[in-house]
Amino acid sequence: MKISSAEFIKAAVDQRGWPKEGIPQVAFVGRSNVGKSSLINNLVQRRGLVKTSGTPGKTREINFFLINKLFYFVDLPGFGFARVPDKMQDNWAGMIEDYLSGCPDLKLVAFLIDIRHEPGKIDLIMHQWLTQNQVTAIYVVTKADKIAKGARQKHLSVIAKAFGISPNSLLMYSSETGEGKGPLWDFIQAAVS
Repeated sequence: MKISSAEFIKAAVDQRGWPKEGIPQVAFVGRSNVGKSSLINNLVQRRGLVKTSGTPGKTREINFFLINKLFYFVDLPGFGFARVPDKMQDNWAGMIEDYLSGCPDLKLVAFLIDIRHEPGKIDLIMHQWLTQNQVTAIYVVTKADKIAKGARQKHLSVIAKAFGISPNSLLMYSSETGEGKGPLWDFIQAAVS
C-alpha cells in the first residue's frame, strides 16, 4: 500500500478519548517489547511515528494514528513483563479489554508474538479472549530476522501448538527486513475496505 500520510492523532485511556468518526480501526496488541511500535513504523515507512524503546512498558495509553486519512492504526499498551507497578498493569488490562470489546470501529486485531519465545500464560489468555469474543485477528510472529531461516518452522510449530492453531495461520514479520509486510497489508486492506 502506498502511504501518503500517517499522523499521530491522540492518546486515550478510556472510550471518552476514542475517535468517534466511524473510521475503521486496526489494533496492534501483544506483550511488552514484542515490537508493536517498530512494526507500525515499518508498515507506514515512518521511522519515528511511533516511539520505540528497549524498555518494556513505553506505551501507556491507547495511541491512535490516522493512515492515509482512511483508517486508524491503534497501538495498545503491551502486557506482561513491563517494568511498571502491578496496579498500572491492571489498569492497562482493563483499558485493552474495554477497547477490544467496546470499539464499534475495530475491524482487525494484529496479535503480535515474538518468534523467539513460546507463548506465555498472558498470551494464551489473550488468544482465548479473542477466540471467545469472536474478534477478527491475524497472528503476527515478529522478529523473524532474529532466527535462522532453517529454524523458523520449528519456532512457528511451537507457537501454533500452544495456541491450538495451524502454523499456516501465523504470519512471520521482520521490522528490520520488511519480511511479511505485503501479506500483512493484504489482511489490513481487506479488513478496512
